[in-house]
Amino acid sequence: MPKAAKLSGSEAVSAYIAQLDEAVKPIIEKLRQIILSTGAEIAEEIKWNAPSFYYTGEMKPFDRKEYKRHIIVMNLHKRILLVFPSGAKIDNSSGLLTGDYADGRKMLSITGMDDVLQKEQVLRNAVKDWISKVE
Repeated sequence: MPKAAKLSGSEAVSAYIAQLDEAVKPIIEKLRQIILSTGAEIAEEIKWNAPSFYYTGEMKPFDRKEYKRHIIVMNLHKRILLVFPSGAKIDNSSGLLTGDYADGRKMLSITGMDDVLQKEQVLRNAVKDWISKVE
């Protein structure tokens, strides 16, 4: 029996989104498009059982358990939450990133498509700011 081909990161994210509730799919696709279009060095994969976005460019060596390469991990359990694992380093002058966690993560809650459209520039700015601070 032939071994099944492993899906690429983008293929895995597409397959994940295809299985979501019809009401949520367009919201997640729009968020995906916004994040990926913000920088050429952003890629996607399934991590922690959800779509995740990470930096593919050069970085100083670091402990892999620090997850410094990950920009955003989606949390789609009961709501739409974008988790920035190292969000504390991002400029949050908009005040839309929430959370005061010891590990430095921040969150951006999304309530629907109108909310995505209202927060699109804040999301782009957060990703660009994160990239500008890569070590």
